Amino acid sequence: MDRRLRSIVIVGGGTAGWMSAAALAKVCGRQNLDITLVESEQIGTVGVGEATIPAIQQFNKLIEIDEDEFVRETKATFKLGIEFVDWRRLGHSYFHQFGLIGAAIDKGVSFSDYWLRWVAEGGGGADPDILQFNAETVAARLGKFGRSLPTDRAGLPAINYAFQFDASLYAAFLRRFAEKRGVRRVEGKIVDVHRNGESGFIEAVELAGGKRIPGDFFLDCSGFRGLLIEGEMKAGFEDWSHWLPCDRAAAMPCERVEDPTPFTRSTAREAGWQWRIPLQHRTGNGYVFSSQYLSEDEAATRLAERVDGPAIADPKILRFTAGQRKRNWIKNCLAVGLSSGFLEPLESTSIHLVQAAVTKFLDFFPDRDCNPDLVDRFNVEMHRAYEPIRDFLIAHYKVTERDDTPFWAYCKNMSIPDSLQDRLDLFRARGNALPQFNDLFREGSWFAVLWGQGIRPQSYHAIANAMPEDQLLITLKNVRAAIQERVDAMPSHETFLERCCGPSSAVPVSR
Repeated sequence: MDRRLRSIVIVGGGTAGWMSAAALAKVCGRQNLDITLVESEQIGTVGVGEATIPAIQQFNKLIEIDEDEFVRETKATFKLGIEFVDWRRLGHSYFHQFGLIGAAIDKGVSFSDYWLRWVAEGGGGADPDILQFNAETVAARLGKFGRSLPTDRAGLPAINYAFQFDASLYAAFLRRFAEKRGVRRVEGKIVDVHRNGESGFIEAVELAGGKRIPGDFFLDCSGFRGLLIEGEMKAGFEDWSHWLPCDRAAAMPCERVEDPTPFTRSTAREAGWQWRIPLQHRTGNGYVFSSQYLSEDEAATRLAERVDGPAIADPKILRFTAGQRKRNWIKNCLAVGLSSGFLEPLESTSIHLVQAAVTKFLDFFPDRDCNPDLVDRFNVEMHRAYEPIRDFLIAHYKVTERDDTPFWAYCKNMSIPDSLQDRLDLFRARGNALPQFNDLFREGSWFAVLWGQGIRPQSYHAIANAMPEDQLLITLKNVRAAIQERVDAMPSHETFLERCCGPSSAVPVSR
C-alpha cells in the first residue's frame, strides 16, 4: 500500500508558516503533495522586525531565491554582527562578529591562541582588541559592506553576513513565492481538532463555520499558543526562565534618522536589554525585560523615551516564557517556530530555529505512519539544537560585572547549567570553549562574547609557542594588512544597498 504523504496542513502563517510552506513547495513540489496553509487575519502574527544570522543564506539557496530581489522586497539591510553596549559594565561595548577571526595559520591551533600568546608577551596594549583581525568587525565599525569574496592569498575567509528585514514583508514575500508554486492559503480561525480514535493521529482541523481541512501531516506554526502541539497533543514544556528571566518585550518602530548600520545593536538596560534593528525604511526597536523587575507600562515608557527617531506606532507588548517543548514532533504533528519553544532574540536565532526545524523535517521526511524511531531522533536533535544556544544566551547575563540593579544582581549570581559552567571554566583556563560539532555558535563567537564580557584566559594552546616570535609578528601584521585592504575596497553600506535596490532604496531620513 502506498503510504506516502499526500497532504500537509500548516497551521498558522507569519515567518514560521510561510518559511515552511516555501521550503516544502520548492523541495516537494513535484511529488503530488498538496500543501495548505491556514491562518486568520484576526489573530495576526508576532513579527515586529527580524535580525538574522548567516545561516539564512543556506535557506535562501535551498529555495533558490534571488538575493537582490529578497533585499528589495523585504526592505532589508545587511548585518555583519551585533554590538553589545553596557553588558559587561556601564560605558563598555564590544562586538560579536560574524565570520572567523584572523586567518588559518596551523592545523589544530586557532588564530586566537596565537593572538593570546602575543597579548601575553605584551602585544595589543592595555585593552587588546582581537576583532581588528576580523574583516566583518572592521567593516561594521566603518559602516561598510561587501559580499563574500573567495579566500585570498592571505588565507582570509569569505565575508560572512546576514540580514535585517521587515518580518511582515518577509512573510508576504515567502507567501507569494509559495503560492506561485501551488500552496493553497485558507483564511479562518481553527475552533476544533479532529483525531483518529485509535492511532491518535490528527485527521483534520475545523474552522469557525464548520469547514474541515483534512491532512496526512500537520505543521504547528501557531506561535506561542502551540495550538496543536500543546493544546491538542500535550507535548509539555521545559521552562528555562530561571536562567533567562526576561519574559516580556515592548516593541516599537521609529522613523529612520541616519543611514542604516550594517549591524544590530543590543543595549543592556535596568531590567533587560533594548534592540535596535536598522531597515531601509525605518528602525525597529524593542525592550526585552523581566516583568519581575519592571512593569509593562514602565518598559513601554522607557522604550519610547530611548528610541532615536519619531515613533511610527505605539509600543506593542509581547509575553513569553523561555524554554522548549519537551517533544517537538508527536505522531503526525510537528511544531515549528514559536510553537516549538522560545529563546529571546538576543543573538537573532529565532529565524534560524525555524529554518533548522524545517530543513531537519525535510531530512527526516516521513510517510503517513511517522515511524516512532524517526520521530524520537528528530526530537533529540532539536533539543541538541536548542540547548547550546540557550547556554550561549545565558553567558551574556551571567558573565558580567554589573550588579547595579536588582535584575543584574540576580543574573550575576544565578546558578547556571553544568554544560555552560564547563565551557566557562575551560575558557578561563586557556581561551577555548570547544563547541560540539553541530553547535550553532563556534569558537570565534564564544571568544568574542566571553572576552567582551570580561573573562581573561589564564593561558592558551601550548603549540602556539612553537612559532618563532619574529614570524608571529610578521604573520599578525600581514593578516591585519590584508583585512584592512579588503575593507578599504568595500563601499559604504548605503551605497551597496543602492546597488542592490536602486536609488529608490534611499529613504529620506528624519532630522
